[in-house]
Amino acid sequence: MTGAPNNSETAQYPDLVIVGAGLFGLTVAQQAVEHTGARVRIIDIRDHIGGNAYSYFDEETGAEIHKYGAHLFHTSNKRVWDYVNRFTSFTNYVHRVYATHDGEVYPLPINLGTINQFFHAHYTPAEAQKLIAGQAGELAGTDPANLNDKGIQLIGRPLYEAFIKNYTGKQWQTDPAELPAAIIKRLPVRFNYDNRYFKDTWEGLPADGYTKWMERMIDDPRITVSLGVDFFDESQPYNKTALKAAGVPVVYTGPVDRYFGYELGDLKWRTVDFKEVRYDEGDHFGCPVMNFSDADVPYTRAIEFKNFNPERRDAQNPDKTVVWEEYSRFAERGDEPYYPVNTDADKALYAQYEAKAKAEPNTVFGGRLGTYKYYDMHNVIDTALTAYEEQVAPLLKK
Repeated sequence: MTGAPNNSETAQYPDLVIVGAGLFGLTVAQQAVEHTGARVRIIDIRDHIGGNAYSYFDEETGAEIHKYGAHLFHTSNKRVWDYVNRFTSFTNYVHRVYATHDGEVYPLPINLGTINQFFHAHYTPAEAQKLIAGQAGELAGTDPANLNDKGIQLIGRPLYEAFIKNYTGKQWQTDPAELPAAIIKRLPVRFNYDNRYFKDTWEGLPADGYTKWMERMIDDPRITVSLGVDFFDESQPYNKTALKAAGVPVVYTGPVDRYFGYELGDLKWRTVDFKEVRYDEGDHFGCPVMNFSDADVPYTRAIEFKNFNPERRDAQNPDKTVVWEEYSRFAERGDEPYYPVNTDADKALYAQYEAKAKAEPNTVFGGRLGTYKYYDMHNVIDTALTAYEEQVAPLLKK
């Protein structure tokens, strides 16, 4: 990997330039080299590869820190599972989440255990279903326009107000009564004791960390990575203007509105901030992720990274742990965009940008930022494999 290139390199452009060293860009780079022998240059404005899946090891605790928040790999897509297993093996980690409400800890997603604990009862599945259906009250059978009423309709007022209302309000910094119902088309409730968070066929964490996995993806002399490089900085050779003039194929995974100079307006995103807290104890929560459902706790959840990897206990500090508290807010320019807001106005604006992107010669837009979509990691890899086959490979054959 190299730092910013200098202008002496301008005469020797590679066959493909990829803007962004996240999973989309790395997958396309790996495929291009494997299938065509192309020379690929990846540039990224950050000082590391991996995009938001990047991780590093904390010296004091031995924990693997997911720098941009908890990343959990899961998929039911065999093509993706076979592909990622070429570069890493996975632990047998199964994600389970707990929520603190009113001084008590409950399992999530809401399941028969949550329901019976909350109501201090021993309902059977059928009894619990009847209970929840009856608690929608006057909203049963209606088509609510706002999230608050939709939540009550889906799971009844008591459970909604305990576990969803204030958590969602903190996520969106908005009263749920003022949010559109479309944000929560459904709220999963399980009428059994299954508290496994994901329902996918395969699940786990990369055995020796996310960054090692992604380094292996691009371990090829035909792939060069330049970090700390801004695609829009015309003082370096791999900039938008120069590459367009030279006719070099580009895969762009940055913000689509930024690519077009925000000329149609800004797409809206939510972002998260993290506050690190260290404890002089080996384990603070007893689980990797603890949600905080009540309004009097300002953060939405806390992540205790050591607990993602119990198989590494011997390499971790038994007397120290590190926790990140997660705070959600609307993103401004310069923030790390995490989740598209996706109001009707945003969707209409993206449709205009998408039309411009499709008309851009020799350029493929991909990833969360390039397509204004929320993707899990397996979605990113799947769309990257498809984009390589359908869009990038034809550019390399010209």
